[in-house]
Amino acid sequence: MNTQVALWVGFNVFVLAMLAMDLGLFHRKEHVVTPKEAGVWTVVWITISLAFCAFIWRFFGPTEGLQWLTAYVVEYALSVDNLFVFLLVFSYFRVAPEHQHRVLFWGILGAFVMRAVLIIAGAALVLRFHWLIYVFGAFLVFTAVKMLFSKDEEMDPEQKGIVKLARRVLPVSRQGEGSRFFLTEDGRRKVTPLFIVLLVVEATDLLFALDSIPAVLGISQNAFIIYTSNVCAILGLRSLFFVVASLMDKFHLLKLGLSAILAFVGVKMLITYFDIHIPIGLSLGVIGGILLAAILASLIWPKAAEEEPGKS
Repeated sequence: MNTQVALWVGFNVFVLAMLAMDLGLFHRKEHVVTPKEAGVWTVVWITISLAFCAFIWRFFGPTEGLQWLTAYVVEYALSVDNLFVFLLVFSYFRVAPEHQHRVLFWGILGAFVMRAVLIIAGAALVLRFHWLIYVFGAFLVFTAVKMLFSKDEEMDPEQKGIVKLARRVLPVSRQGEGSRFFLTEDGRRKVTPLFIVLLVVEATDLLFALDSIPAVLGISQNAFIIYTSNVCAILGLRSLFFVVASLMDKFHLLKLGLSAILAFVGVKMLITYFDIHIPIGLSLGVIGGILLAAILASLIWPKAAEEEPGKS
């Protein structure tokens, strides 16, 4: 078997095995995921990711190892923005805490397929049409500016196209039944409201992938490095969600940091037109520094508490 094919097959088999063990063994019985449990799983996924990075470093070389680590950090950081949206979606649809892990689990399986297609297609296009790297760079700078000036508004998932389309096309049951996505009601097979939530999670991940994948293409055009770093990042996203769900307000300046990261990677891609190349080690240092600065600044200058109605 070709070495590249063996790497792709081996990685995906390992990931699917880990997910099967996660859902079938550790989360067989539905329960509310505690911050402590989520913290342990977050450490487990990060440890596995760093071990895989060490494998990339040894198998491909230091340059590719640094590229993988940088892509992982960028994807992990940008994925944090997903958590804010997931929290709003779960809150809006009143998803019980014990059912949230199941939704995120199946959402990740869908993300594997979508991201694999986008990454392979994106990497192939950049290799064939190098000028696309400048298009992606400009898009990232535009997204960074848009993120910087966007306001934190209450999101109404019912106004999202995916929800409207699903309710129009799919037979939706009046009531849910635990964590089931399908049930029989009035003699018909119908999807539950929880399935609609899953669709919103999938659509959200796809939208975020349109930002994050061009960003990692600015770090490496190796499809295997991009895909595996993406997968490792989103694998740890589920457990991280339960860790930081109650700490969202504490890191209110993180959004500015993510905007700065997108802008930096976008500019990094654009200046290659002038044959200016920023070393991957320096890129990793800048990205890590921006994240650390955003977190520390959020703690030093906490978000002002909103006044309660009726108080002056």
